[in-house]
Amino acid sequence: MTRIALGIEYDGSAFQGWQSQPHGNSVQDALELALSQVAGERLRVVCAGRTDAGVHALNQVAHFDCSVARPDTAWVRGSNALLPPQVAVRWVRTVDERFHARFDAISRSYVYLLHNHPVRPALLHGRIGWHHRPLDTDAMQIAAPALLGEHDFSAFRAAECQAKSPVKIMHRADVRRQGDLIVFEFRASAFLQHMVRNIVGALARVGTRDALVYIGLGRQPPTSIAELLAGRDRTLAAPTFSPAGLYFADVEYAPHWNIPAVESMIPNLLSLAPNP
Repeated sequence: MTRIALGIEYDGSAFQGWQSQPHGNSVQDALELALSQVAGERLRVVCAGRTDAGVHALNQVAHFDCSVARPDTAWVRGSNALLPPQVAVRWVRTVDERFHARFDAISRSYVYLLHNHPVRPALLHGRIGWHHRPLDTDAMQIAAPALLGEHDFSAFRAAECQAKSPVKIMHRADVRRQGDLIVFEFRASAFLQHMVRNIVGALARVGTRDALVYIGLGRQPPTSIAELLAGRDRTLAAPTFSPAGLYFADVEYAPHWNIPAVESMIPNLLSLAPNP
């Protein structure tokens, strides 16, 4: 058997997440169907990080085992000819049989794009988050570094999360504004279910609830992020934010696995974002 690694880009709006579903409406189902047709045998794919319904990916990494030989170009062109237009294989590479897309990942990166404007964006519906009230980017930038390092992220964990431990290492937590667009970038050893969306902050509830967007609204001081982490209480945090603006951006591996470095698609996304 030969182990093949591949990078996948997808618009998650039309799918019920990455993981295979009984009705077949998942990214994994679409990808396995296309790859199996190219291979002429049933294939199973393992990814670096499962995404929820409506969440997108710029460079999701996965692997599969196959008993037939195909050129890398055949895997890419053949699968892309069979995949729905919302999914594309960006690259394929034969790797060591010991490589595992999930377990060998050193870190994963996510980006959240938030349109901060009184009018919702129409052309990027489903691909960008939106909040109509002005947000204080400076306050969010002050708050974000409290997320760095090793923490118990239970305050940002979904109730149905199946992770064995809520303790993760956050390597990057950046917030910046580009016109009406606010860009949140996170890199961590791994992420809990809904973790990024909970950090970015839901806006539906008021009071003592907290997340970066609540801080941007001025409802909580920047120090409240550290307090929320220490409290480890999900009920004190904000509701989960929309998946529309969330992108699984990239995965980091040790150099010896020879996983290709790909050009970031984030600048292209930012160029599409609406600005007055």
